[in-house]
Amino acid sequence: MTIQLPDLPYAPDALSPHISERTISFHYGKHHASYVKAVNNGIAGTPDEGRALEDLVCSLPAGGLFNAAAQTWNHNFYWQSMSPGGGGEPGGDLAAALEASFGGVDEFRTDFAAGAVGNFASGWGWLVFDGSGGDGAGSLRIVQTDDAQTPLTDGLRALLVIDVWEHAYYLDYQNARAAYVDAFVEHLINWEFASANYAAALRAHA
Repeated sequence: MTIQLPDLPYAPDALSPHISERTISFHYGKHHASYVKAVNNGIAGTPDEGRALEDLVCSLPAGGLFNAAAQTWNHNFYWQSMSPGGGGEPGGDLAAALEASFGGVDEFRTDFAAGAVGNFASGWGWLVFDGSGGDGAGSLRIVQTDDAQTPLTDGLRALLVIDVWEHAYYLDYQNARAAYVDAFVEHLINWEFASANYAAALRAHA
């Protein structure tokens, strides 16, 4: 079984005007696809061939094959973290958790955007569930990872991610990363996806 490039969960032009079809064509069709190809080339004919992508990410040593596998997983998650007509307000348990961890949804948006804009490296900005707290309840955190790094390897459950590699936004925003991050936070976040991930994290933590 080879690692597959998943279909986009929307049409390539569906995130416009915030992310253009041209950006999607390069980002998904070339960058993401190249990572998938590199993973499959790297595992072909080895004991790792046929393993699930998440298992590869969590077990491979640092190096080129790990980078390709982690970037494949990160991109899979990124596309699902956005939706046409996204943004707005989360509801239910996730809204309550954002209130408990950050003081409210608006405060989360501010902190999440600041972290993503301030990440000096190429990398990723994540909302994660951390179940390691001493009270046993777990909490939400915002974390930044550089290059291909991912919360999976730290035992954290990802809920949402923004890609801040320049190829994610440069065709549309040039060097204005803050404008791209603002568009993501205000207009693209897929709260249904984040809420489903939060519910799954709670079930796994129970």
